Amino acid sequence: MLKNDLLLRAARGEQTERTPVWLMRQAGRILPEYRALRAKLSGFKELVETPDLAAEVTIQPIDALDVDAAIIFSDILVVPEAMGLTYEMVEARGPLFPQTVQSAADVDRLRVADPHEHLGYVLDAIRVTKRALGGRVPLIGFAGAPWTILAYMVEGHGSKTFSKARRMLFQDPELAHRLLRKITDTTIAYLRAQIEAGANLVQVFDSWAGILNPEHYHEFSARYIQEICAAMPADTPVTVFAKGAFFAHQDFAQMPCRTIGLDWNEDPRHVRQLVGDKTLQGNLDPCALYGSPEQVRAATVAMLERFGPQRHIANLGHGVYPDTNPDRVKVFIETVKEHSLRMRQDLG
Repeated sequence: MLKNDLLLRAARGEQTERTPVWLMRQAGRILPEYRALRAKLSGFKELVETPDLAAEVTIQPIDALDVDAAIIFSDILVVPEAMGLTYEMVEARGPLFPQTVQSAADVDRLRVADPHEHLGYVLDAIRVTKRALGGRVPLIGFAGAPWTILAYMVEGHGSKTFSKARRMLFQDPELAHRLLRKITDTTIAYLRAQIEAGANLVQVFDSWAGILNPEHYHEFSARYIQEICAAMPADTPVTVFAKGAFFAHQDFAQMPCRTIGLDWNEDPRHVRQLVGDKTLQGNLDPCALYGSPEQVRAATVAMLERFGPQRHIANLGHGVYPDTNPDRVKVFIETVKEHSLRMRQDLG
């Protein structure tokens, strides 16, 4: 039994006493506790691949920030690595794949990963975290959307345009679909294993959704996200966060996901008209947290008023930036709790 089940109830569309709140990337660089632990290790991947350490970092923001959910500390790129394509995390540069996928032979060499064999450290981290949380808050599992994973596997690193990955969609769409098929099969098995290990809900991150045109997004991304959502247990809420995919709400409305995450450029009042009774998540601009406490409060109140008092999970419109002052994050969280409670009281 969960002591705080606000997030789960909101995700299911149920009434809540106030709006639940958590932050994407809350487990990480904004917290001095994280930086102190990270400084003792050889690298980012050691932290991800050591269950006890991943669990410790996952729980840090619950203690430090008093958010309403934990999200397992991991990375979306563990999936391509489990499939046979190793990545490195280069300090100040981000992810790098020494080898990339360029041909049919490259796709053939990749496996559909067995989550228990190839991603067991993540599942162990979930189990350790669940025991340590003791039911304080729900635990969120996650994976990258197939298109976003393909983009890294083909490009080899982060990019403003991912032109190599997008070129594949134009020049060899059949090869792209073969790769997406393997990624999707791996992702379905991986997320189901996370749920079996103890994740209360899962989120699909399509970080590079916005660089595709609408037709390509429908063909090369949305159809695979739909398949992932449909393959999850019916009693486990699924959140889809597709940054920049303002054109895809009709696709999302038809998916068996419970929650749709919005980036900071989207107006929830407009989105609600397109997606019916789904719960919305978001969407404060992460840069708003650079403001004064008064500015953070004002921006948070304005965000809450746009979403309304129900079927909303407060969050940022993207991950919290690493140089954000944790005190401003606390102002955001406290304002969500106080103002959303007041909004419900005003309704009587």
